[in-house]
Amino acid sequence: MTSPELAEEVLDDPELLRARDPRGLLPAMAGAGAQVRETASLTREAGLERVTAAGRPRGLVVVARREGAVAAAVLRALLGPASPVTVDVVPGPQLPVWMGASDVAVVATRTGAGAYAVTPAHEAARRGVAVVGIGAEGAPLHATCAGGRAPYVPLPPSRVQHTTLWSLLTPMLLLAGDLGLLAPDLADTAAVADALDAVAADGGPVTPTYANQAKTLALELLDALPVLVAEGPLASAAAGRVADQLATLAGLPAPTFRLPDQRVAAEAVLGGPLAPDAAEDFFRDRAEDEARRLRLITVRDSHAPDDGRGERDPRSASEALQQVLRTATERTVPVTGLADQGAPEGAGRLVTVARQLLAGDLAAVYLALALDAERSRAGGGRLLP
Repeated sequence: MTSPELAEEVLDDPELLRARDPRGLLPAMAGAGAQVRETASLTREAGLERVTAAGRPRGLVVVARREGAVAAAVLRALLGPASPVTVDVVPGPQLPVWMGASDVAVVATRTGAGAYAVTPAHEAARRGVAVVGIGAEGAPLHATCAGGRAPYVPLPPSRVQHTTLWSLLTPMLLLAGDLGLLAPDLADTAAVADALDAVAADGGPVTPTYANQAKTLALELLDALPVLVAEGPLASAAAGRVADQLATLAGLPAPTFRLPDQRVAAEAVLGGPLAPDAAEDFFRDRAEDEARRLRLITVRDSHAPDDGRGERDPRSASEALQQVLRTATERTVPVTGLADQGAPEGAGRLVTVARQLLAGDLAAVYLALALDAERSRAGGGRLLP
């Protein structure tokens, strides 16, 4: 297991970080705010009015996988169960059988290639479904959309795998806003870009570990098993993204629990056999410990809908979170709140989740670089222990 001292030296050495990051994950993540602004401009140039001029659709289907599916989950959670439009997320290549001329399909992919992207676009055109495409400039999906006079958001070739979430989510937010499905504050991409810039500045490679939440979390995860709890459906979408990034980039599993409905399971894990022994000496030397210790990571959404008002227990996501935090305290499980420092007063739901998404992304990248996982992967080897 890599020692925290060695890992901290790596994380505070910009040249070494650059050498361990052949794909440029770190600068791509740190440029998330610029990515939002550039994609918003490209979306406006794509001509969404060709789709939105017909008014509110009956249904909105997002065809996407990986980062595109995360973006769709965030959008769906923002719309909520009271959305006047049916919102589905499918992996492709098949479209739902019920889709027709009164519906909209968004095909979201970084590459714009592959049957799961091109086939549904062709099928949508055949059925008369309005299409919005998102993908690489000049990709097969681009040509398909151009042939059907459908709007297409061409992503620049600088987009890096595992870092394109905001390139895929931004057009969805603008489309939902133009269709009247999202309130202006929930589709405010400028505010999101500013929030992402602030997190990137605080968590960037030149900021030393002692003042850098993302680097600190990466060090804490070197010998930890993270357990993520999410305060409601929007936070759950963000937590799923963080867990996927930790697993994909650093090889670290991270069980995730959505509150309030998975409170009992989360508390069982925190109080189970992997939890610290309450009787152990808190001040003992842990340098020789080989087993991973649980660390609770919270993903918050204080405006999560209270959909359990009529239930005995739990009544809301926030109440369930407080119960989980009490259990963590009782079992001496350390707790980290994603991007819980420096959050602006009165920040909206989208800005709050954006800050947490980028904080989780940066921590996952730092952990991968501390383990030298990127160079190991590029060389065809396994992740370092």
